Amino acid sequence: MALHVPKAPGFAQMLKEGAKHFSGLEEAVYRNIQACKELAQTTRTAYGPNGMNKMVINHMEKLFVTNDAATILRELEVQHPAAKMIVMASHMQEQEVGDGTNFVLVFAGALLELAEELLRIGLSVSEAMSIFPDSGHFNVDNIRVCKILGSGIYSSSVLHGMVFKKETEGDVTSVKDAKIAVYSCPFDGMITETKGTVLIKTAEELMNFSKGEENLMDAQVKAIADTGANVIVTGGKVADMALHYANKYNIMLVRLNSKWDLRRLCKTVGATALPRLTPPVLEEMGHCDNVYLSEVGDTQVVVFKHEKEDGAISTIVLRGSTDNLMDDIERAVDDGVNTFKVLTRDKRLVPGGGATEIELAKQITSYGETCPGLEQYAIKKFAEAFEAIPRALAENSGVKANEVISKLYAVHQEGNKNVGLDIEAEVPAVKDMLEAGILDTYLGKYWAIKLATNAAVTVLRVDQIIMAKPAGGPKPPSGKKDWDDDQND
Repeated sequence: MALHVPKAPGFAQMLKEGAKHFSGLEEAVYRNIQACKELAQTTRTAYGPNGMNKMVINHMEKLFVTNDAATILRELEVQHPAAKMIVMASHMQEQEVGDGTNFVLVFAGALLELAEELLRIGLSVSEAMSIFPDSGHFNVDNIRVCKILGSGIYSSSVLHGMVFKKETEGDVTSVKDAKIAVYSCPFDGMITETKGTVLIKTAEELMNFSKGEENLMDAQVKAIADTGANVIVTGGKVADMALHYANKYNIMLVRLNSKWDLRRLCKTVGATALPRLTPPVLEEMGHCDNVYLSEVGDTQVVVFKHEKEDGAISTIVLRGSTDNLMDDIERAVDDGVNTFKVLTRDKRLVPGGGATEIELAKQITSYGETCPGLEQYAIKKFAEAFEAIPRALAENSGVKANEVISKLYAVHQEGNKNVGLDIEAEVPAVKDMLEAGILDTYLGKYWAIKLATNAAVTVLRVDQIIMAKPAGGPKPPSGKKDWDDDQND
């Protein structure tokens, strides 16, 4: 008979075998803070214009070389539950503002690091948290990016309309003042719903049968051409016979496999995607000033170009020597477009380069000195956390952070609120951010501070970690790729 080993009394005996639990300051709170600090430290060196790049290889073995915190976190797949909270806060920042994800990580890490100091000197968790507080319309999707390998970044351009890395199907490669018919179906003869068998007895019947099919296709394409359409865009395959008649009636033919591209094109040219090969009415046709096949580098592209600059969609054609470089530039473009979106909601701007953070730290510290009781410690540490931003900028620029911060405080005490770190100077120096034109969006800063603070509070509120035993049966043996193949003796 097997010997029954009793479980230790307490919370552990209520859980299934294999479950783990941690509680108290040492086991739960400090462990969580340590995980979040390490995560923040990872992305901190990538903060600012002089931030270092990270080389990340994800589970699909795809290589990323970037200093964009949102991409780094997305590809890292963080597993620690407390660190995941900080990651979720940065994802919320990405969705809300589209930029400033690294600010959330650096600031949340600094808040938790300073909260740990308060806990270690004897304050309770609730006292350490006492300070923490519990317009327009612009569619980011209207700015498309087309990446074409070759040349350099300075060869990139903006085009009002859309660019597709495709070739035209027929002989016509350029149309001016284009009237565009868009079809979501294949450009082919209609197929009947039911299956049928045709019995052909003579060669004459066979000739007449194929001729009837040709005449039907001819009539369909002619009907489309008679409406004035001179460009056809299809979302499916193009039959050889249909292509022949499109060339006959001098119609340009473009095939787009992606239904999303088809929808965006409809939005660009003002067309309606038709589900069947029927002649479009005037309201269903789109219009474009110029549709042509061009060659960028050694890549064939089809361009739908509007001469006027009031089109619904624009495309940024990015050039670069490597795919990784173009991916990174695309992320920078995405951040810039999102910043424009934020400005359409709120036009307010604040000085960058750590000026806003030092001014907040100065004013919050002054407020903390007026507060009685233990909460003044939490208020002062909250203010000190703001120093992490100019400190990270200084460290990444290769200058002494303490010297820069003391200079910033000295200048801000004199009432110069707009003075921040001069990252271009070789020695620790400061300059007016407003005059230099270095500004941050008010909304981006507001949401970053709010989300980082909420994430830090959530981590501090956890005093116990309970982990159930991982589910799953036996794992397949590793090393032998053909372990489940039949072995012939």
